[in-house]
Amino acid sequence: QVQLAESGGGLVQAGGSLRLACAASGRPFRFGSVGWYRQAPGKQRELVALLSDMGSGRYADSVKGRFIISYDNAENTVYLQMNSLKPEDTAVYTCQERSGPAWGTVTWGHGTQVTVSS
Repeated sequence: QVQLAESGGGLVQAGGSLRLACAASGRPFRFGSVGWYRQAPGKQRELVALLSDMGSGRYADSVKGRFIISYDNAENTVYLQMNSLKPEDTAVYTCQERSGPAWGTVTWGHGTQVTVSS
């Protein structure tokens, strides 16, 4: 069993940057896929960045060119580098691992709050 723990959220001004970290404990990440999701008040949860089988990152249109998802094998951590932040990026950000046959095993972290002020 794997546990996921997010860190790096906080309050930042528009135009600033944050780096979120999703650290796996218990075992290394198993790809599958690892994705970053976000949910703002009154809005549906949105997939913003995805890594599949250690391939290139895929991004929602709203964050393309601003966010970068990456994996550090030595640290057993998936990162989300967020640049040029906008107030509409304000949300709770959560990481998810999908693993096993047909990616049927799903593990979520607890989330970290990102607040972007204008």
